[in-house]
Amino acid sequence: MRISCTALGFVLALSLPLAAADTTDVFKAVDHHVVDSDGVDIHYVTLGEGPTVLFVHGFPDFWYTWRNQMAALSGSFKTVAMDTRANNKSGKPKGVENYSMDLLLADVEAVIDDLGDDDVTLVGHDWGGAIAWRFAMFHPDRVNKLVICNLTHPTGYMTVRQNATPEQKAATNYITEFQDPEYGKRFNPQMLAMMVAGRESDEVKQRYEAAFTLSYIDGMLNYYRAAFGRLEAGNEEVPPIEMPVLQFHGLKDTAVDKDGLRDTWNWINKDYTLVTLPDHGHWIQGEAADMVSTTMKWWLEARSGNAD
Repeated sequence: MRISCTALGFVLALSLPLAAADTTDVFKAVDHHVVDSDGVDIHYVTLGEGPTVLFVHGFPDFWYTWRNQMAALSGSFKTVAMDTRANNKSGKPKGVENYSMDLLLADVEAVIDDLGDDDVTLVGHDWGGAIAWRFAMFHPDRVNKLVICNLTHPTGYMTVRQNATPEQKAATNYITEFQDPEYGKRFNPQMLAMMVAGRESDEVKQRYEAAFTLSYIDGMLNYYRAAFGRLEAGNEEVPPIEMPVLQFHGLKDTAVDKDGLRDTWNWINKDYTLVTLPDHGHWIQGEAADMVSTTMKWWLEARSGNAD
């Protein structure tokens, strides 16, 4: 299969070393659930008991990306990780219109409702971060704390796009390329697994390959297609964040530029903790698993009255 140089560069840029996790086998320990979100099945897993922490993954990925954080937090929290639509065991509707942001937000709310929780701590990475930022903005009564991994605030992200340097434009050109309705044919499960877990054990890589075999690759790209008009317009106005925020950002990320972090504190009305990691990149929850997990645990316990 031929892929363009740009596509190959995208793969190589995201294929960074992942930290080896000395944890229990979360993959076998979780309980599995499915909830209907207006006709689309959303699969999610749970581990542990306590206040709920709901994790939302990005592209390309599935719930298992959060295994290190689930292992670290499940002794004190109920950890929940969902497969977003088109991914792994969740539903795979056809059509770009079925991947609009309002439907992605509705999927998160369906999981929260199914859990029986009034509100949760919401954690998102990449596309999951985009969903988490907006869910917290438009459903502040359902989110008590927000944690973001390598996805800048929507206003910061849009500011970078509108004022991008040639290097920044080149780094995000894959979004434009994804608009090609035939682009999904350039990906396959093995390639996607290498992007995310190329430095992991064979067992972990096999789990990713199996998940991507179940996934709907064109549906994954439909996230970008449904959002493209909004990204090109660049005029999205969003309300301020009304809950505490913890944000991690690997500064070597080539997909989400660190310049988008500027002024984030101006758009958050509660306490804001920013952790930047200069030696790590896009998949920060895996590349710096211990730092992310231990910091997240401390930060959550400090705000829940459970700190030691």
